[in-house]
Amino acid sequence: MKGNPAVDEYLAEGCGRCDKVGTPECKVNTWREGLVELRKVVLETHLVEDRKWGSPCYTFKDQNVVMIGTFKTNFVLSFMKGALLEDKEKLLVAPGENTQSGRVIRFTDAKRVVELAPVLKAYILEAIELHKAGVRVKLKKHDDYEVPFELRQAMDQDEDLKEAFNTLTPGRQRSYFLHIGGAKQAKTRAARVEKCRDKIFDGKGFNEY
Repeated sequence: MKGNPAVDEYLAEGCGRCDKVGTPECKVNTWREGLVELRKVVLETHLVEDRKWGSPCYTFKDQNVVMIGTFKTNFVLSFMKGALLEDKEKLLVAPGENTQSGRVIRFTDAKRVVELAPVLKAYILEAIELHKAGVRVKLKKHDDYEVPFELRQAMDQDEDLKEAFNTLTPGRQRSYFLHIGGAKQAKTRAARVEKCRDKIFDGKGFNEY
């Protein structure tokens, strides 16, 4: 498959999403050799190379299948429906604690990419077949999320807080379920509720500023 000039630019300059673009400090510059090897593997399939959100993205009939990305300590091959892959080699990890669909394979050197090239290609081909078949990840519904006791208690004691919380979008509500419920100790969960009050009254999700 022919490469996209926009990805050539990415590999030369970086994603352009921060002021380090085109400098030695750019994460793309740090991992360029490995990114080039990952690109070679993906281009051996019939996915279409594009650039989205600043990074290389590979599509099948306009559906995002895999992406290549960088972090400070590693670079990754991301699978949009990775949770559905068989993962015989146990390479896939969830990028976040609450990620439902996406999975990534992390790398810290180009040599590892070269060693795994046949396996990576097999994973990508499997991902393509999932997209062809229209298989979807069964995502948790809003009602499947547990409301932390401390949050429910606070709303029972404060009608204004309850009203403000109930006006939030489901996605914003879930951000509080996950943040508050993620604490192991009850006192920590209660403290998180108090710290979140102002954001809730402002109509914001936990990650919004």
